Amino acid sequence: MNKKELIDAVAKDCGCKKSEAKAMTESLIDNIIKSLQSKKRVVIVGFGVFDVKHRKARIARNPQKPSQTVKVPARNVPIFRAGKSLKDAVR
Repeated sequence: MNKKELIDAVAKDCGCKKSEAKAMTESLIDNIIKSLQSKKRVVIVGFGVFDVKHRKARIARNPQKPSQTVKVPARNVPIFRAGKSLKDAVR
């Protein structure tokens, strides 16, 4: 399912216009992104947890030239951990 299909499904389930469903969906995504940017976790009970993990700087091997090393800078990466209800629904 892509974003357009998700918006169509939300509009159908809510019985609202596609423009309203699009606004709701984009608002949800934007708010999750804003929370992660400020390093706050987003917990949706039964669905999962969106969080930010800090990865330390490290030295890695260049896949093109394995004898050469490359510095990988420290960075923050988004992670998602599925909740129990979501895991049970998928199984």
